[in-house]
Amino acid sequence: MNRILIADDNVANRELLEAYLINIDCDLETSVDGQDTLEKVQTFQPDLILLDVMMPKLSGFEVCKKIKENPETSGIMVLMVTALSELGDIERGVQAGTDDFLSKPINRIELTKRVENMLKLKGTTDELDRLRQYIQQMEQR
Repeated sequence: MNRILIADDNVANRELLEAYLINIDCDLETSVDGQDTLEKVQTFQPDLILLDVMMPKLSGFEVCKKIKENPETSGIMVLMVTALSELGDIERGVQAGTDDFLSKPINRIELTKRVENMLKLKGTTDELDRLRQYIQQMEQR
């Protein structure tokens, strides 16, 4: 089963995202700030993070960068959820390694489709990695 981490310091935003994702078959976990998000990444091991940009302790940009720089977590899909729409903010997100953006206010249908597509892509990527490892093991015999 897929695991999704909702990272947002605003309780109402977390609850809204949880409600919107109710029909997606997955385990949901939440985090309340940048540091909490990094800790939950280690313990919960999500497939996808819905990551708010403006959070205390560490911004979403900083969290994303740390996740993508770590070989153990770099495969986690990151969907930045932000009210920011300046070109510079989008560039910062791309530089941090985000996989996609979603602008606030959140549209339920758009969120659901993006999450479904990102989880499919993650599943395909994981399967490809498993096949590569299998082929390498077979070649070493």
